[in-house]
Amino acid sequence: MIALLQRVSQAKVSVGGAVVGAIDTGLLVLLCAEKGDTEKQADALLAKLLAYRVFADEVGKMNRSLTDIGGGLLLVPQFTLAADTNSGTRPSFTPAAAPADGLRLFEYVVGQARARHAQVQTGQFGADMQVSLTNDGPVTFWLQVGPR
Repeated sequence: MIALLQRVSQAKVSVGGAVVGAIDTGLLVLLCAEKGDTEKQADALLAKLLAYRVFADEVGKMNRSLTDIGGGLLLVPQFTLAADTNSGTRPSFTPAAAPADGLRLFEYVVGQARARHAQVQTGQFGADMQVSLTNDGPVTFWLQVGPR
């Protein structure tokens, strides 16, 4: 699984002009399941996301996690993160999980996140979403958990 996480001071997702998910300080996470991913990869990625130290401590060092600060988590499905861009000028999405598997794993991550973290919002799987955010820093990290 792949996660592109951005530390934000605010972020929201809209579908058809209506806000479907919004947070203040926290992490906006674009999430993608790849072929062969299972709940095992989803669990490992979520554990890393919640514990990843990207927020400043009292001396300004990135030493606090989302869990430590109690910030918002906005999970947005984005299959394009799995794009193969190695040849040509048009990406191939063959590395991405099939839509049914992607939906199942996205919903699994959301359920597990809500069981472990108080503030969880989401985008809408398969929808044409508009995402807006204020990246704080900017701070952006690519996390990937492959088969183990």
